[in-house]
Amino acid sequence: MAKSARPLRIGILVIVAFAAGLILARMLATERATPPETERATILPSPRALPSLDLVTQDGRTIPTDFFAGHWTLVFFGFTRCPDVCPTTLATLAQAVRQLDDLPAPDRPRVLLVSVDPERDTPELLATYVRFFDPAFLAATGTPDAIATAATAFGVPYAKVDLPEGGYTLDHGSGLFVVGPHGDIAAFLSAPHEAGMIARDFRRIVKWVEPRS
Repeated sequence: MAKSARPLRIGILVIVAFAAGLILARMLATERATPPETERATILPSPRALPSLDLVTQDGRTIPTDFFAGHWTLVFFGFTRCPDVCPTTLATLAQAVRQLDDLPAPDRPRVLLVSVDPERDTPELLATYVRFFDPAFLAATGTPDAIATAATAFGVPYAKVDLPEGGYTLDHGSGLFVVGPHGDIAAFLSAPHEAGMIARDFRRIVKWVEPRS
């Protein structure tokens, strides 16, 4: 009886250990699949892929298909004649980027302004505008169709608004998008923006995304 009971006990222990392993793995997977808490950012459980963008940089160069590859990029949609939200956001981003100078070079974010006013925002105008806030800031424009495609890819609303005295302005979304080094949207930061909050949330986003890459 003793000899027959021993293999039975071993078999039961193996089954129990296997079941416990499955339960633990499921618990760890569930825990790992839950993004960390943030102050303002919404981290996407599954990063959203971006299509190729048919845009032109502030230097007049076509954005390559691998533009986002190998970099962290903070993307903001706006325009140079924006009276308040855009300059305030870009100034805040300049402060946030300085607070991230201690990160390893591959983890430091670039800042990209995509113009929603392609009729007036030429590459030359954009270059002068964004570099006023930080010499390293980037900007992009394109045809109205190309801008519409880019805005749709990021889920950014915008609309031209005629002014009573003539001319027009634009209403647009004021959120920030964090694009990871694989070229997909990793997180969204809603307004109002504050430099310290952006920097702290960005660190959390990088820490969350990199082990999953």
